[in-house]
Amino acid sequence: MQKRLEIGQIINTFGIKGEVKVFPLTDDIKRFDDLETVYVKNKKESQLYNIESIKYHKNFVLIKFKEINTVEQAETLRNSYLEVDRAQAIPLNEGEYFIADLIGLEVYSDEGKLIGKVDDIYNTGANDIYVVKDDLGKQTLLPGIKDVIKNVDLEKGQIIVHLIPGLI
Repeated sequence: MQKRLEIGQIINTFGIKGEVKVFPLTDDIKRFDDLETVYVKNKKESQLYNIESIKYHKNFVLIKFKEINTVEQAETLRNSYLEVDRAQAIPLNEGEYFIADLIGLEVYSDEGKLIGKVDDIYNTGANDIYVVKDDLGKQTLLPGIKDVIKNVDLEKGQIIVHLIPGLI
C-alpha cells in the first residue's frame, strides 16, 4: 500500500498573492478544511507545504501556502499533485476503497477466469468505471456496481467480478 494518498491536483494559479487552484480528487471536498500541511508532488520531488488558508470556488479548492507569496512561485506548482499521509485519510465506510489500493489488483470472473489487472478507475458521476487490462494490453471496462463487482480482497490482491451478459 502507498504511504500517501492523492487528494487533489494543482491546475492553475489564482490571484496575485500566490494562491493555487486545485481540482479535488476526493469525494468530500470539505476534507481540505482539516488540513494544516500537505505534500506537493511533481515528477521530481515531494515537498511538505504549510497551508495558510483554504477557500472554495465552484467545484475547486483555492489554497494559499505560507511558503508561496507570488504568482510566479505558485506557477511552479502547476500540474503537481497534493498528497496526505495515509494516517490523515478520511475513514472509509464498509465496501469503500481508496483508488490507489485498487490499482494493480488482479480481476477474476466469478468462474475463475483471469481478466487482467486494474489499470485505472474513472468516476462518471453515476458510478465508477474500472479499467482492466490483460497482458496483451486488451482493455475491459467494468462498471463499479454491486451486480458486477462481487468481492474486493486487498489481502489477496484480487477482485472477483460477475460478467453480466453484453458486458464484454
